[in-house]
Amino acid sequence: MKANHYVPDGFHTVTPYLHVQGAEKLIDFLKQAFRAEELNRSTDADGRIRHAEIRLEGSIIECSEGRDPYPPMQSAIHLYVRDTDKCYEQAIAAGAASLYEPADMPYGERSAGVKDPFGNHWYIATFMGTVR
Repeated sequence: MKANHYVPDGFHTVTPYLHVQGAEKLIDFLKQAFRAEELNRSTDADGRIRHAEIRLEGSIIECSEGRDPYPPMQSAIHLYVRDTDKCYEQAIAAGAASLYEPADMPYGERSAGVKDPFGNHWYIATFMGTVR
């Protein structure tokens, strides 16, 4: 039995939730940029995404079409990946804008930043195991 039985399988205590204009396109972006996997999607009568769950490596994020009372809003997410440089290039190819190119940081990560087409900032990082 899972220690924190109040958290669904595959989720963590903190789960990012993105409200965007164009949730279906966000999911497509996540698949192209970060090789995400869509796990679940529910839509309203007009076909807009009311709730979706997307796996990025070992974590799940949720998203929906921004609407009242949950309007679109930008978020910032720190995403650990195996290869910062490769992931950064995939994100750029998928339509993200560069915030900063991959670089070794003094806090022990190789990090890059991108802004997705929905205004969210993604801080892509690989932990290098040492802090300068």
